Amino acid sequence: MTSASIDRDEVARFDALAARWWDERGPMRVLHRFNPVRVGYIRDEVCRIFDRDPAAPFPLDGLSIVDIGCGGGVLSEPLARLGARVTGLDPATANVAAARAHAAAEGLAIDYRDETIEVVVARGERFDVVLAMEVVEHVADRAGFLRATCAAVKPGGLLFAATLNRTMRSFALAIVGAEYVLGWLPRGTHDWEKFVTPAELRADLAAGGLRVTDTTGVAYNPLGDSWRASRDTGVNYMLAAQRPA
Repeated sequence: MTSASIDRDEVARFDALAARWWDERGPMRVLHRFNPVRVGYIRDEVCRIFDRDPAAPFPLDGLSIVDIGCGGGVLSEPLARLGARVTGLDPATANVAAARAHAAAEGLAIDYRDETIEVVVARGERFDVVLAMEVVEHVADRAGFLRATCAAVKPGGLLFAATLNRTMRSFALAIVGAEYVLGWLPRGTHDWEKFVTPAELRADLAAGGLRVTDTTGVAYNPLGDSWRASRDTGVNYMLAAQRPA
């Protein structure tokens, strides 16, 4: 699907990686290690705002979630297992095919589409929870993309975003370190100029009618080869924002 926010080079790059989305030792290894932090953050903040028990077997039961830039479904699947009705969007058709195949093999009913959020919003669809996780730094028109993303949030609903702060430390760690020194990510995965400061993201979301309810950093622990929530937002961070009911 075409959209002014889509960066075709970015789509082609992730399309080429589609077959290896579920290879936990492959190019998406970092994403798999990062995923438990993302899932826990989304679950806990949704439960806090919607007054649900995060320890319940299906704490997201009945909630509609759209996962923008869903890739192979690494985030969509665990949220579906928590009871949510998940729609996954990705402009890379090979990603959508990989996601559909994996969900089918796992017995999960997830609505995967090779559509953009702009198209979905124009059709009038709205969701309880909208996810833009590791997407904002890959779009061509951030303001336009976030306008559509905010518009997809129902009254009282939540938007979650995860991205990279535009600091010298993020350049050193997320690009030089992760892509060139450690080889965690394919070279060229990120463009530092597209990284977004928390203040910039808050302003974009406010323009879309949303109020930020929480911001948290995410830090890597090399000793345990794991990620955790942190007060430090200097490199990776996540935030949640709500549309007034």
